[in-house]
Amino acid sequence: MKLFADTAIISEIEEVSTWGIISGVTTNPSLIAKSGISLTDAIQKIVNLIDGPISAEVQEGNATDMVEEAKIYAKMHKNIVIKIPMTLEGVKAVKQLSTFGIKTNVTLVFSTSQALMAATAGATYVSPFMGRIDDLTGRDDAGFELVKAVKDMFKTYGFKTQIIAASIRHNNHVDQAMKAGADIATIPFKVLNDMVKHELTDRGLKIFREASQNK
Repeated sequence: MKLFADTAIISEIEEVSTWGIISGVTTNPSLIAKSGISLTDAIQKIVNLIDGPISAEVQEGNATDMVEEAKIYAKMHKNIVIKIPMTLEGVKAVKQLSTFGIKTNVTLVFSTSQALMAATAGATYVSPFMGRIDDLTGRDDAGFELVKAVKDMFKTYGFKTQIIAASIRHNNHVDQAMKAGADIATIPFKVLNDMVKHELTDRGLKIFREASQNK
């Protein structure tokens, strides 16, 4: 499973780019707002830091408008993936963009039927939202079951669309995404930092340090 950074804050992307393990970046309007710069400025900076798929989201609206906006972003760099909301107009836009060879990431997916429509339209990626479906159902495994169901459906019918597990809030979501067979997990900066930590690792390091000092 590949790891993407779910952020538009350039300082965070600069940091994770040094780790050598991040394969792409996903952004959305709320993340762009937090970054304090425009989407186009963010894209230009991000593509110079991460050599992999960079998701840039168009404004929700009618298919024609989304396609035209998508064309602008797609021309900016070969790694740009157009993030499209899971609406009927979004599906229409994905179908048109796929005929142009423009890669798409259908976001806000909460059911296998939505994933089926996106994949049938030619989506390069679909993004099931683990945290939000957990919230809706009041369960801590609903996101896992959603990703697994989409994975099973894609495998059954031979879809090449890849699954980006999104709305990841903690390490357990990362573990669940792996177990469910997600191709990619897009992970906030805080959770990426948490992934390297474990209390037994800390204890072991402490023992090693003390042993070294006692030599």
